Amino acid sequence: MNSVKRVFAVAKATGRASAVSRPDVSVIIVGWNTRDILMDCLRSVYSETREVEFEVIYIDNASRDDSVATARREFPSVTIVENKENLGFVAGCNQGIARAEGRYALLLNSDTIILEDAISKVLRFADRHPLGAAFGCRVLNPNLSTQLSCFMVPSLLNMLLSASYLNHIFPRSRFFGRQMMTWWDYSDEREVETVSGCFILVRRVAIEAIGMMDPVYYFYGDDLDWCYRFRKAGWKVMYTPSASIIHFGGQSSKYMRRTFRLQLFGTTLLFLRLNKNRLAFIAGSILNSLFFALRCPYWLARSVLCRRERRASLQEAGTCAIGSLLSIFDWKRMLMNRDVVEARLR
Repeated sequence: MNSVKRVFAVAKATGRASAVSRPDVSVIIVGWNTRDILMDCLRSVYSETREVEFEVIYIDNASRDDSVATARREFPSVTIVENKENLGFVAGCNQGIARAEGRYALLLNSDTIILEDAISKVLRFADRHPLGAAFGCRVLNPNLSTQLSCFMVPSLLNMLLSASYLNHIFPRSRFFGRQMMTWWDYSDEREVETVSGCFILVRRVAIEAIGMMDPVYYFYGDDLDWCYRFRKAGWKVMYTPSASIIHFGGQSSKYMRRTFRLQLFGTTLLFLRLNKNRLAFIAGSILNSLFFALRCPYWLARSVLCRRERRASLQEAGTCAIGSLLSIFDWKRMLMNRDVVEARLR
């Protein structure tokens, strides 16, 4: 019996895998200044979750827009944790997981809408796959087109294809579109490497086996790292098209676009630094720098040719220039929690 089967067997024998005296799922939402979309998200959770017992835990990262007061007034059954400062998305998720009582923990972004009993459908899918740790569903854009929500972990090959833009030139190719799986239409159940953290249902016994999310990631990269650790321990990460949600995306990050963009690419280097050898990290830094460098001329040209978008284009060009330099010379400055990362790497 492998380690995953052994963990599940022990959990089942001790009663941890049963639904006795606990809800089926703990819905965990972390928010920062997203009051209006948070209310829409909560309404969808309560109106569209009909066949399972659930609890909702909301972690507020020091919002200044009355998110807490509004949530408490409209949804008195929600457990609310008020942080005095913004601890970051990952730390907030871990706070929720620590309080969760469900057989599963559902990490749900505040900028999502649950459709047609999606939570119940994914939970039933998870119950049919006891060796699965993390589960995702179909994610839709606001116009109901399919949003990319399953992807591969960072690798030098994937970073090269992304930097060279070949993944966009040949999105239907299984080779060139491999990292974001752009060749796939999301119409079938399958095992994948990573599912998006905007909606990720995670089995409690799997969390107990490998631990919670790694707070060193702060924001972005947390989902791929967690799924990587699950798979490394022998668990499966799975996707089902039987359920759908809408994900608006970027509702918190829009306030600090450059900061969050650099954070996104910085977490790729952090993942390589923590999980790959030194040579792979150096090569990844060069490829990250190349990604930004190749896009800088485009945004500069756009700033000249499109006067109405000049300011935004110049900002993008500046972000690319900064990202290209930092990737090579001081990659930790791309991260919002640089001090934590430096402490981890000492």
